[in-house]
Parts: sequence; structure tokens; C-alpha cells
Amino acid sequence: MTNVFSYSLTVNELAILLLVAVFVGVAKAGVAGAGMAVIPLLAITFGGKESSGLLLPILIFADIFAVFYYHKHANWHHLKRLLPFAFIGVMLGTYLGDILNDAHFKGVMAGIIVVSLCIMVWREKNKSPQLPDSKMISASIGISGGVATMIGNLAGPIMALYLLAMRLPKTEFIGTAAWFFLIINVIKVPFHVFVWHTISLNTALLGLLLIPAIGFGVFIGVKAIKRMNDVFFRYLVITMTAVTAVAMLI
Repeated sequence: MTNVFSYSLTVNELAILLLVAVFVGVAKAGVAGAGMAVIPLLAITFGGKESSGLLLPILIFADIFAVFYYHKHANWHHLKRLLPFAFIGVMLGTYLGDILNDAHFKGVMAGIIVVSLCIMVWREKNKSPQLPDSKMISASIGISGGVATMIGNLAGPIMALYLLAMRLPKTEFIGTAAWFFLIINVIKVPFHVFVWHTISLNTALLGLLLIPAIGFGVFIGVKAIKRMNDVFFRYLVITMTAVTAVAMLI
């Protein structure tokens, strides 16, 4: 066992946290889905609800990296429509998470991923046209994304579904997602601290300790994303979401 602040972690648990930090950094740099691939591993190791609080500071530090690099590429038209409804979803997700036990919590996490994946694959297979830019669609995506991000930090597939459907260019996709998740993840902190009690000073300090691993992941992700064209990028998003879905179901 290794004592890190108030945590007593095994070597395997430390390795998992480092892996999570690197993959989250890769994901936030634009390789969408890379971070989701480790969410099931973290949930299995630390528990569904506890892992969501443990992961949140890591996500926020990675979001800061991503916004710093891609801040000029955000589409604020979509952000202004999504964010108010996402906040409503966060409050709904807080309530749901407070009444679910850990097994049900992880089951809901898996369900969110599977449903999002099926819709993404169906749209790509049928070459569905761009979604109408309507308030109703923004509201449904925003609320469901808010619930999903509170229940296990799983809004990634839902946001990917929306941004892919809007046919945003690669860099605009990444910049819009970067700002969305930084704002929403910061909003989630008080709910984790005062309602779920899954974030403490020690949780935040552990996230700070992982910043070098997050930065390394961002560096890898930035290098990788420059080599991808838009078509490959879209299929990568779908493939990584599928990997996450399979892992959660297992």
C-alpha cells in the first residue's frame, strides 16, 4: 500500500490512476472517446459514484489544457443553447445519483453509453443529414448530457452525437466540446462536495498530483489529432465509444 494524502492505494490502483490521467489528457486534446475507455476501469476499481468524484478534478485540469489550446475554435452559438439545459440536467442527475445504489449507478452508466452508441452508428450507417438547429434538440441534448455527465462523467457520447450530427469541422468540434465540459465540470463540483460528498480537499490534491500525466496525455493527443482527417476522426469517436460500451457491459 502507498499512502497518498488520505488514500491508501495499491500499486495497481496507482497505475490505474496514472493511466486514467494520460487517457483523459489524450481525449481532451481531441481524440474523443479515449478518456471514456478508462471510465469502466475506474468504476470497477473504486466504485461507480466514488469514481465519478475521483475523476472530476482530473477532468477539470485536462479541460483547462484543452481550452488553452483550442479556445479559438469554439462554436458559441451551440454552447449558448446547450449550457442552460445542461445545468438542469446536472441537477436532475444529482437527484438520481443520490437515490441509486452503486450497482444501479454503474448500470445507468452502461445504458447511457449503449444508447448513445446505437444512435451514432445508426446515423453514420444511414448517412443521416445534419440535425435541425432547433431549441428542442438543444434542450433534449443539453438535459440528457447534464444527467449523463453527473452520472459517471458520461456526457462524452451525447455531446459527440450532437456535434457529429451538426457536421462541425474537427477543430470546431474539439473547441466547442472543450469549453462545454470545462464549464459544466466546474458547475458539478458543489454538487459532488455538498450533496454526494465524493470530492474533498484530498481528491483535489490527488488530481493536482496527476497534472504531469494529464499534460503528457494532452501532448500525445495534440500530435495524434493533427494527423487525422475528418472522416477518420468521426469513425474514431464511434469506435472508442463502442469499446467503452463493451467494457461497461462486461
